[in-house]
Amino acid sequence: DLNGKTVRLPGFVVPFDFSVGGKYSEFLLVPYFGACIHTPPPPPNQIVYVKAEPRAEIVDIWVPVWVEGVLTTRRKDSDIGDSAYTLTLTKIEPYDF
Repeated sequence: DLNGKTVRLPGFVVPFDFSVGGKYSEFLLVPYFGACIHTPPPPPNQIVYVKAEPRAEIVDIWVPVWVEGVLTTRRKDSDIGDSAYTLTLTKIEPYDF
C-alpha cells in the first residue's frame, strides 16, 4: 500500500562507510540501536535502504532520526544487512523524544 508513497520513518542510521564530513549518499535505516553492527541484522522487512542526493548530513549516527521520502518495495542486499525497501530521501532530522 505504501509503494511509491511519501512516508516518514524513525530509526537509526547504519552507514556503508564513515564520512569524515558526516555526509552520506546511502545508508541503512534500522529499527534499533546497534542493529547490523555487532549482531545478526534484523530481517529485510525491518531495514530500509536510504538513497540521498544530495548527500545527507548526519551529525551523530548514535542517535535516532526521522527520514522522509518516497518509499519503494525494492530490495537491496549488502554485507551489512539486506533491506526489502528503498527510500529516496527528501528530509532527515533528529528524532525528538
